[in-house]
Amino acid sequence: MENVFKYYEFSDFFLDESDAFSGNEISFTELNETHFLIFEKRYNSYNLYVSRYQSKKEIGTKPPQILELLVENYDKSIPEHRIAIKQYLD
Repeated sequence: MENVFKYYEFSDFFLDESDAFSGNEISFTELNETHFLIFEKRYNSYNLYVSRYQSKKEIGTKPPQILELLVENYDKSIPEHRIAIKQYLD
């Protein structure tokens, strides 16, 4: 997974304080000024979301305006999971 995070320039993981991600650690990458892809780390698995915030400063501190689960239990070996990221970032 480290390769995925580096390749797509996700932030370092940090603790979510907004309760939008149940206090789990999250990492994000910017799609544009208001839309972001977010990985939520839950135990030993990762969930991938697309989200909307007023600005990236709100991520992890305020609930998102829009939050949609794209992939539950992300696995880079599954083509459909890789396509979910590529449709937004490539």
